[in-house]
Amino acid sequence: MSLYASLFSGVSGLSANSSAMGMISDNIVNINTVGYKGTTAKFSSLVTESNSSSYSPGGVIAKPQALISHQGLLQGSSSATDLSIDGAGFFVVANQEDSQNADATISYTRAGSFTPDDNGFLQNTAGLYLQGYELDANGQPPTVNIGNLKPINVSNFTITAEATTTAAIRANLQSSQPLSAAITGATYNPATVAGSMAGYDADVSQGIIPATQGTKPDFQTSMQVYDAKGGLHTMTFAAIKQSDNLWNAEIFVSPPTDLGVQPLAGTGQVATGQIAFNGDGTINAAGTSAALLAPLTVNWAGGADPGLITFNLGTDGQSDGISEFAGESTVISTTTNGAKFGSVIGVSVNEEGIITALFNNGLARDVFVLPISTFQNPDGLTRRQGNSYTISDQSGSGDLKLAGKGGAGFVAPSTLEASTVDLASEFTNLITVQRAFSASTKIITTADEMLDELNRIKR
Repeated sequence: MSLYASLFSGVSGLSANSSAMGMISDNIVNINTVGYKGTTAKFSSLVTESNSSSYSPGGVIAKPQALISHQGLLQGSSSATDLSIDGAGFFVVANQEDSQNADATISYTRAGSFTPDDNGFLQNTAGLYLQGYELDANGQPPTVNIGNLKPINVSNFTITAEATTTAAIRANLQSSQPLSAAITGATYNPATVAGSMAGYDADVSQGIIPATQGTKPDFQTSMQVYDAKGGLHTMTFAAIKQSDNLWNAEIFVSPPTDLGVQPLAGTGQVATGQIAFNGDGTINAAGTSAALLAPLTVNWAGGADPGLITFNLGTDGQSDGISEFAGESTVISTTTNGAKFGSVIGVSVNEEGIITALFNNGLARDVFVLPISTFQNPDGLTRRQGNSYTISDQSGSGDLKLAGKGGAGFVAPSTLEASTVDLASEFTNLITVQRAFSASTKIITTADEMLDELNRIKR
């Protein structure tokens, strides 16, 4: 009868509003949970029978609806490994360091508060390990699929030493420089220790001042270079004026003992030649010795592989390297590549999800890229412990993409996504649900009184 149905309807109201209260409670307590998506109770009526002559109540049911696709506010963070996604998609995480382990579970999250654990693996506050694609030596990722994912470790990177291969010099040689006595007396000779600028430097590098041999240069500048083992050496470019628009130049290593093979014994000389200039002070490449412009073989001592270093003296007809103007001889800048062996001291992440390792030798190398997983229906994902989600029939299988590609959002480094919970709305819903629960209890007590009246009829 309808009275009993009314009782069951009231009970369903108690159950539905209790469920709604649980959802609201979870929302309120997760107001500060990174990446949390609020859940809303959606009520649906249960009608067992309804026609023109009778009505049988069925009650109500509350179903949770999580707006997982709703993006929360992105808030700044001081940590380089705090990450969020600006747009659609999820980070890929696993509950174990080895995501390829048969017992590992792959899930998806927007809770990007990642920090290194004791072994250097990036792990969020729920204990889930961030997954990514390891880049090869050319900075390229493997095939984009879930089988190639690896846990990201920010502590086990090292970088091998890099030998110097290029050196660039920007300097001005004074056009009004008087000719030295070594030029006017014709004693300058780059092929002899006594007459070369390298011979003069050999004495100076050994602390013999004044030097007892060689020719003192009109100009010189030194730069630091690395051999294949990361050993640091000093190479010097020296010049002495020969005539208008023509200078003699030598390149040598200081001290000479850094060379295993010395082309000019007793010196660190590597190359000699002449630099020619145009009438407007720019370098004349055609008149400049090819020996100065070609890659120079440097036979290092200490067992390191021979180096091959190209000196960039400037572009033909331009003053972007060595020039000859009336101003005094001066060095504008010198640059070389190469580096010693280095260990990682930190990481950075860009908006494309590329993780760059920063080394104590000043170099940086791209080591990982973060994939972004998108779903046709992200609101259909199954909620899991730790503010993460797994694939369901409603969500679709998902697609792994690189950040910013194919509808995937960009990675926002040094930010965290705030909870989507609106505290004011939750308190309003709390009052509404509480009143609805109280009303459902009145249904039960009223139906009970009516049944009691029926019981008294037979008395």
